[in-house]
Amino acid sequence: MGFLRAPLALEKLIVNILHIDGINNEGCPMRFNNRLDLNLLVALDHLLNLKSVSGAAEKMNVTQPTMSSALQRLRDYFEDDLLVKIGRRMELTPRAESMKDSVRDLLVRVEWTIDSTSQFDPANSARCFNILASDYTLAVVAPPILARCARLAPQVRFQFHHQVQSPERLLERGDVDLLIIPHEFTSRQNPSEVVLEEEFQAIAWSEGKYATGDLTLEDFNAASHVVMQPAFGTQSLESRCFDELGIRRQIDVTTYNFTTIPYLVAGTDRIATLHCRLALLASKVLPIRVIPLPVQLPPMRQAVQWHRYRSSDAGLMWLLEQIRIETQLLRSEV
Repeated sequence: MGFLRAPLALEKLIVNILHIDGINNEGCPMRFNNRLDLNLLVALDHLLNLKSVSGAAEKMNVTQPTMSSALQRLRDYFEDDLLVKIGRRMELTPRAESMKDSVRDLLVRVEWTIDSTSQFDPANSARCFNILASDYTLAVVAPPILARCARLAPQVRFQFHHQVQSPERLLERGDVDLLIIPHEFTSRQNPSEVVLEEEFQAIAWSEGKYATGDLTLEDFNAASHVVMQPAFGTQSLESRCFDELGIRRQIDVTTYNFTTIPYLVAGTDRIATLHCRLALLASKVLPIRVIPLPVQLPPMRQAVQWHRYRSSDAGLMWLLEQIRIETQLLRSEV
């Protein structure tokens, strides 16, 4: 996606910030001119995203009067109200809305430039990695990676984030360090790497109608299906593949994640299409049968994606290498 086109006043700030050498010897904040410094830009970011003076004050650990003063300085600088009260809520002005993404992108770039380091000591690091991942990834891919990292970097922490409609925006905004998503959903603006391929299989209750024998296309079309439907209204990868093949399933049950599907199939004559590794895991604890699909779907190509400005982040590159190692072991097990 890249950086969004900024309004003229903000463009001037961007030009200034790209030539910053850092904080001066007296420890004064980075300053663009005699009216605006980096701390004020950080305040602007919080105000635009939270739409709350008190919330922004809490985020920056300052008093509400201090944040109110910062908002007034920003209003004077941009010659715009930025935040206005509508009923009981604070809303952004059109100009503030137009700056929101540009301000965040700019601050993320500055933060990464300052924090970028070629050194990472996993044995002593207490870093927290933020990763967007599906429940499939949490069930199949994450456990061996976490186990490996627990041995090599016992103080490193992980925070997983649920899937959203536009994961690339979380990456651009610096809200997450990595995306672990199907390659088809990655963006072209940032580097990515396919680390695992996953076939799809059908699952059915091991004591029901499809307990024995092959699953024919006629059976598949006549059966009732359990399907994962993303909360944000798009299609999951296998649903997209079925549509491209012209196959319309009879959907009786929808759920918002993949790991619940086997539980919703067991005890019924419904069937579902699921990732092979996830289906095999479920078959160890539930009375379900894993059956080849009557049609061939392309495999899911699970990819890791990171921001182009983070390729020199030693910690992130270390984590990526651990992911490569563990996913290679997963490939060898199937």
